[in-house]
Formats: sequence, C-alpha cells, structure tokens
Amino acid sequence: MTAATHSTLFPQVPDTADAVLDGLDPEQREVATALHGPVCVLAGAGTGKTRAITHRIAYGVRAGILQPSSVLAVTFTNRAAGEMRGRLRQLGAGGVQARTFHSAALRQLQYFWPKAVGGSLPRLVDRKIQLVADAAAACRIRLDRGELRDVTAEIEWSKVTQTIPADYAAVAAKVGREAPRNPAEIAQLYGTYEDLKRDRGVIDFEDVLLLTVAVLQDRHDIAEQVRAQYQHFVVDEYQDVSPLQQRLLDLWLGERDSLCVVGDASQTIYSFTGATPDHLLDFRNRHPGATVVKLVRDYRSSPQVVHLANGLLAQASGRAAEHRLELISQRAPGPEPVYAEYTDEPAEAEGAARRIRDLIASGVPAGEIAILFRTNSQSELHEQALADAGVPYQLRGAERFFDRPEVRKAGSALRAAARFGGNDSLLDDVVDLPSQVRAVLSGEGWTNQPPAGSGAVRERWESLAALVHLARDFAAAKEGATLGDLVAELDERASAQHAPTVQGVTLASLHSAKGLEWDVVFLTGVAEGMMPITYAKTDEQIEEERRLLYVGVTRAREHLSVSWALSRSPGGRANRRPSRFLDGLRPGSVATAGRGGGGPGGIERGAASSAGTVVRRSVRTPARCRVCGRTLTDAGEMKLMRCEDCPSDMDEGLYERLREWREVQAQRSGQPAFCVFTDKTLMAIAETVPDDASELARIPGVGVRKLNRFGTDVLAICAGQDVEGGEEGD
Repeated sequence: MTAATHSTLFPQVPDTADAVLDGLDPEQREVATALHGPVCVLAGAGTGKTRAITHRIAYGVRAGILQPSSVLAVTFTNRAAGEMRGRLRQLGAGGVQARTFHSAALRQLQYFWPKAVGGSLPRLVDRKIQLVADAAAACRIRLDRGELRDVTAEIEWSKVTQTIPADYAAVAAKVGREAPRNPAEIAQLYGTYEDLKRDRGVIDFEDVLLLTVAVLQDRHDIAEQVRAQYQHFVVDEYQDVSPLQQRLLDLWLGERDSLCVVGDASQTIYSFTGATPDHLLDFRNRHPGATVVKLVRDYRSSPQVVHLANGLLAQASGRAAEHRLELISQRAPGPEPVYAEYTDEPAEAEGAARRIRDLIASGVPAGEIAILFRTNSQSELHEQALADAGVPYQLRGAERFFDRPEVRKAGSALRAAARFGGNDSLLDDVVDLPSQVRAVLSGEGWTNQPPAGSGAVRERWESLAALVHLARDFAAAKEGATLGDLVAELDERASAQHAPTVQGVTLASLHSAKGLEWDVVFLTGVAEGMMPITYAKTDEQIEEERRLLYVGVTRAREHLSVSWALSRSPGGRANRRPSRFLDGLRPGSVATAGRGGGGPGGIERGAASSAGTVVRRSVRTPARCRVCGRTLTDAGEMKLMRCEDCPSDMDEGLYERLREWREVQAQRSGQPAFCVFTDKTLMAIAETVPDDASELARIPGVGVRKLNRFGTDVLAICAGQDVEGGEEGD
C-alpha cells in the first residue's frame, strides 16, 4: 500500500468494528451504536450527521449485526447518495444500498412490474414540461415558458402531497397555497396532463413513487418480499420528506421499527415543493420507544458564526422553532461577522468584489469564497462587479444572467426597436431612454408592479426589471444615450461574461447552497423585501425565510459578511432597511423577543418507566472560555465566560463607575451590593460594554427582572453618561 492511500483522499479501512468508532464524539458514538429500535437523530448544521450515520451503518455491518444487503440508506440527491456510498466503502461496508427515494422506488418498480401488472414498465419521461404544454393546448389555455414551469411545479406538488385533480382547488385553498393561475384552470390542466400520460403510455418522476406505493399496498406478497430484502432503513434529511415519500417508507417498514432518521427542522426550506418537518417533529409520538440523539457540536463554523446562527433561531417562532438546536462551535475563535450597509445595490456588489479581490490576494483560494443571495435575479450585478474586478467566478444552480431565455428575448426586442423604432407604435409617445425600454419590455411581460406569488413568473419579471433599472442607470450616466447605445452596452456585457466556466468564486442562491460550505461567505441583499422576500406573507412563510437565512449563515466556516443596500440603484430613494431577522444581532439594533425553545445536545432514550412515561437523559455541553476555549467549571469564570488567568479587556474606569452606582442602589434598597449585581457581573459588563438592551441581556447575571429595573442606568453609564444614582426600585 502506497503512502498516497493513507491520505485523506484514500483513508485506511478500519481494522475492526470498534475501530470504526474511533474519532466519534459522545453523541455521534451513541448514534453509531444505537442499532436496535427506532432512532431519531436531530443534527444541527455542521455537526457531522453524515459521519454519524455512515459510521452507524458500518459499525453494524462490521460487528455482524447488520447484513450489508439488508440495509437501505435513503437520501434526496444523487450527489448525497454517492457521497454516502463512498464513505461506506472507506469504512469497509461496501454492499450497502444508498439511494434516493426515486432511485430505490424505480429499481423495485422495474423488478416487480411484470409480476404485479404484466409487460414492461412504461417509459419514464425525462421532462414533463412538454406534456404540460400539450395539456394546455388541449385545454385551449395559453401558457408562456414561465407559466409552464409554474404549472408543472403545481402538478408536482399535488402529486407528492397525494392530491388528485378534482381536489386541487380545495386543498390549495385549505393550506393557503398561492396558485400561479386560477385554481380551476390548474385542476383542469392537471387532469388533462394525467389523461395524456395514460394515452401515451408514459409515467413521470412522481409516478415512480405513486406506482410503487400502489403495488406495495395492493400486493401483500410483493410487499413482504421487499421487507424480507430490506430490514434496516436509514433516512437522511428527514425534514424534507413529503407525505408521499413517508407513505412509501411506511410500506417498506411494515410493522417493524428498525429505522434511523436524521434531520434538522431548522433547515426546512423546501415546503413549497411539499416537504414538511412534521414527520421529523412527530417521530417521538409515532415511535414512543425511540432513542433521540441531538448533535449540537458544530465542527464547521467558528464560534462567532455559530453565535449569529443561534441568535437567528432564538427569535424564531412556530413549531420548528420549538425544537431548534443550540449549536456549540468546536473550532478556534475567528473574526466577528462583518455587517455592511451600502447606498445602493451596485455599490454593494462592488464592495463585495473589492473585499474578495483582497482576500484572494492574501492567499484565500477563490473556490473557498461564495456570494449567496435570495433570488437568481440578484446575480447579474455580482457577475459584473466580479468581472470588473478581474475575479473569476462560477454560477451554481442558476443560468448566467445573459443566458436566461427572457433576457435573450428581451435583448432581441430591444435590438429590433433600436433598428425599426420609428415604425413601432409602442414608442410613439415616449422620448427618453428609460421610457423606451419600459415600453418595449412591457410587451415581454414587464409591469410597473411585480406579479403576485413566487416561481418562474416572478423570476422572469425580476430579470426584466433588472434591464429596466440598468437602462435608467445607463441613461443617467451617459447623457443623450440612445436605444442603440444601450443595446451595444448589453452586447458588450454579454460578451465579457461568456468566457468558459472557471473555478472561482461561487455565486449561488440560498436554496442551491444547501449542503455546501466555504471558508468565506458573503450574504448580500439582506434587506426587507428580499429577506424575507416580499411575497412571504404568512407567519409560516416568514419563518421559512428566516430558516433560509440560517442556512446561509451556517455555510460559512470562518469569515462571514452580511450586507444590504438602502436603495436599488444609484441616486434612488434610500427607503430600505436591514432585514428584521438581524434585529438584535447587528450592532445598534434592538432584539425582538425570542419565542422558540432550544435545548442542549444529548441523548433521550426511549425506555418506558413503570408509569409508562418516557425516561429522558440529557447531556449538557460544558461552557468554554471565549479567549482560549478551555472548559469552564468555576461559576465565576462561567459568568465572565473566560478563565481567570486569560487576559481581560475590561474598561477599568467603567468598572469603577458601575461600582459607585451599585453602592447607591444598594443603600436605597437596603440590600447588600451583590444583590444589585455581583462583582463578576460588573466585570463582565465592563468587558463587554454593551450598546443596547439585547447585548446587556446576554451577559450572565443580568436577568429580565434586573434588565427592566437597572438596564437604562447601566446602558447610560456604559455610554459615558452621568446617572444620578438611578431611580429607586420597588
């Protein structure tokens, strides 16, 4: 065996089953050794969930408890399934099946179809959008490209939520789903689409799950054959399971409970596709004897990044927030997150590009840097800014701005208007360049107000709106500019950005960044109207937007920058404000009250007591010094959040002023001085020097009662103001 095979790319296969457990933390080890009965792993971002479940499978196989061929590990993407198979091979568990739900179901359906139905399985269509277009034509309903995508998404949502065409309108209304068209029209299109599939003898992606469910429900002999093959199940990203996938999982299991699920309700960001965290949150109710293990040791992000992530969820509400996990960083301290405010969006993009250029010059690889944003339409400004700064970049999960169909079509329309505008009635009453562009693009779908709802129609509008704003900025910068000048500018921009894809800074939407991580992350456009997005109206939608920002924050290992712009374009009205999600977290802002419940990591064993209740045992993670990272055990040190021996940055003058004020308060109340605040609490205040009530409240020893009673005085003293001993307390 060569030295190369001992590298991190080719790790040595563990010699024994016990060696598989080497290097696991206590909670991960608990996951790996809990091989009997139902197990629920609540795993926070960066806590090593994939490591825990792959070592669990490998340990079971290597110890002879599990047969490799009897294990089915299920996840949601082919990339994740491939990664899982690779890790299992490296651990000496090569015969385990690791597949997506659809891949596993398709394999079973192809095998059992001749026996269950007869003949060969109908052809699987790769893209259903053409069938939807044919259904629209049959219904005499005109759909443009964007509407086709939206209706297709509605059909997919209906099928994964097991909603038939006749029930679509009622179900969509019941759950508050905003349909992209009249619900009756979508129901008609859905029904016609199903008829066309049947007539042509084809099935779609969702049919694979539906038909597998139908076969297992109707043919008990086939169901038993599947259950005899697979006796142990592991499901990753369980918060993203749809009702249809859960139904299939139930049929695979039968009456057994040999199931391990892994998920994090705080990372549920795909509810619009039918995903729901309810199955994860209800797991203990459905399996009262389940072992629940919480993974909260974050190995990905620095304490400073983790602190911000925890702060985001601390202000959350709703059911997922009640089960949030309080992450504890295991990494060395890093830089504090940077908050940046810009006058307009181009300035924000240029500011990020400058900082990235400097980071790359200092030795940070471009591939370890990402710019994340809420919608794909935000990428164009960043593409241009990076190109101007000479920084290589790559797009993930989105077409390049000038490659988007609506942008190409709009460019053709503008080019035609520039050539033959004199014969275009749309341009008869407009003279200035921005008005000309608005008039031309109104024929392509642009309107003064954005369309309701989300999806392709909204994304297309945003692309056209970006061209409208570009025209306005171009006209302001170049006096007397014509439509022909603008077209030439667009051509130059498109040409400059059509270079071959290179390994560089990643540009990605927050949704497409899920499951990835970088050393440096720039979260841009974190302003009201974009985060949360304008069309997020209900409490549930707002909370999903908060979780989306949480996912973005937890992509960063060390450096994190959060920015927003006060206006969209240069010279625009500065009427924007930072996202409400940053209240109490960014400097100078006031926190909103946290309504969610969190908890430490640990293990809850599903052993029934004599009273029939569940006995729970939790393991708290120790506090650590904020300077050196050492575990703190002394109460005074824990209040300071540092070791006594570690250097203090306390403001001595502030500490003395606080002591004098405390003496007055103690005399007035007739109590000892320590009943106002202890020396350690005053030292912590003098070290922290809080700017607002939220920062003061986070200091150990300052509870709600003391914050309400003394907070105004303490903050005034910290700000250097004179306080006349404060008001007398009750």
